[in-house]
Amino acid sequence: MHELLSHLRLHFMENDITRKFANEQPPLRAELFSIEQLENHGRRLAESHKIKTGYLKDKLLKRLADNERILIEIRNLLTEAIRDGRLITPAGEWLLDNFYLIEDNIHTGKKHLPKEYSESLPKLANTANAGLPRVYDIALEIISHSDGRLDFESLKKFISAYQEGVTLQIGELWAIPITLRLALIENLRRVSVRVAIDRINQNLADYWAGIMMKTAEQDPKSLIIVIADMARSGPPMESSFVAELIRQLIWKGPSLALPFT
Repeated sequence: MHELLSHLRLHFMENDITRKFANEQPPLRAELFSIEQLENHGRRLAESHKIKTGYLKDKLLKRLADNERILIEIRNLLTEAIRDGRLITPAGEWLLDNFYLIEDNIHTGKKHLPKEYSESLPKLANTANAGLPRVYDIALEIISHSDGRLDFESLKKFISAYQEGVTLQIGELWAIPITLRLALIENLRRVSVRVAIDRINQNLADYWAGIMMKTAEQDPKSLIIVIADMARSGPPMESSFVAELIRQLIWKGPSLALPFT
């Protein structure tokens, strides 16, 4: 009964988290640009941006709050995995080790970009980020094409190239440092979601491997039923699930050859 309840808890908890993360966007990762390519991209971006007139409610701080909530959930998921004696990836370890820095940057974002300031920034009428500040979209583009590795020289040239066609407001220029922080936090959320999904897949593989090893030891004839149960459950055919299942079953003796195959 305890085993059944544990399975049900794992199933509902992880299905809920998986559904929550189902529509998450991929990490900000586009073609890496040289400084010259960044300048050209800045000019093209200025031509493509259209500004929405009239008052718009703030979306950026709401997104920051969402990012904070998701990152905390993922931190808790990884903490629980460690408490249960499970291995986590280097990316997961980095997230846990540096979470205090993430929280500090989220606090800085809230402090230096109050709602009134955010609402005063020109908002986009087009692109996937319609309704968000123009300067935030600029920050996302810089990070996407630099793999998150920013330096002052490339940033300066990108902004200068952008302003050859469109002059940014003084408030937008002041907002560049803080929107870069927020864009990096956004990207961290997207990467962390991938880490969380991998962790969930590994948890599921750990569960099925445990059941198979116990069945092979106590009731080998029922092993085929356990394998069928796993197949019917529709496990994720992703590397994180398959690799963890193989890791646990390999070298465990001939009785587990069938599920391993």
